[in-house]
Amino acid sequence: MLRVDNLRKRYRTGDEALKGVSFSVPAGEVVGLIGPSGAGKSTLIRCINRLVEPTDGDVFLNNLNVTKLGRGDLKRARRRIGMIFQEYALVERLSVMENVLSGRLGYVSFWQSFSRRFPQADVDKAFALLERVGLTDHADKRADALSGGQRQRVGIARALEQDPELLLIDEPTASLDPKTSRQIMRLITEICRESNLPAIINIHDVPLAQAFVDRIIGLQDGEVVFDGPPSDLTEEVLTRIYGEEDWTSMSGDSDEPDNNHPASPKNEPAAELV
Repeated sequence: MLRVDNLRKRYRTGDEALKGVSFSVPAGEVVGLIGPSGAGKSTLIRCINRLVEPTDGDVFLNNLNVTKLGRGDLKRARRRIGMIFQEYALVERLSVMENVLSGRLGYVSFWQSFSRRFPQADVDKAFALLERVGLTDHADKRADALSGGQRQRVGIARALEQDPELLLIDEPTASLDPKTSRQIMRLITEICRESNLPAIINIHDVPLAQAFVDRIIGLQDGEVVFDGPPSDLTEEVLTRIYGEEDWTSMSGDSDEPDNNHPASPKNEPAAELV
């Protein structure tokens, strides 16, 4: 479980990116974080794992107060927080398998990581994860030979290789086409439910978030202005988050037919691998 209490971030310029943000995410829940550019979404995600240092407030991962940890303890705590990036953050010249195994770098010695000699249990887990994300046949390919959707699947497998207790996901579909975006969101949400993993997804695509996540948190100017189920995301709420707009014309980006209710994407037939 993740708990964020009164989290604040003020930069040296005096700009306040987060203004007392509080919420909790229980095990297995997938939360979509939405809001306009500059609302504080990326800052919030990075404050949770202290890639950005918060000015005030607390972040608890289960019973561990992440905000109070020194450097060594923080390094160990970050092993428990998987991060999936918009631009994949893969090492392009390494193979898919080597990129997935990099999720274990925080657990092995320097010489093991330098020589790329990982325990057999780590290798076995990596193969199992590649099978889960549909990339078993690509294990030996270089990362730069993959499509965008395949790269994002490698990023997902790498994060899961850490054995995380929390997933932080920053714009996982921003660089992908609509069909691949749905496949990636479906994969993330299915894995979180299978593993009882809590997750926060920073996402700009509101219809996509509504179709897949369990709960939506809306940020505006560093403050939480909405926290509830996707079904409660009315035109009035969207206006509160984003400002005036004709929200009646809002529809999903997907170019593939979807005969299922959008709140139940897990029942959709499996799509081809992209």
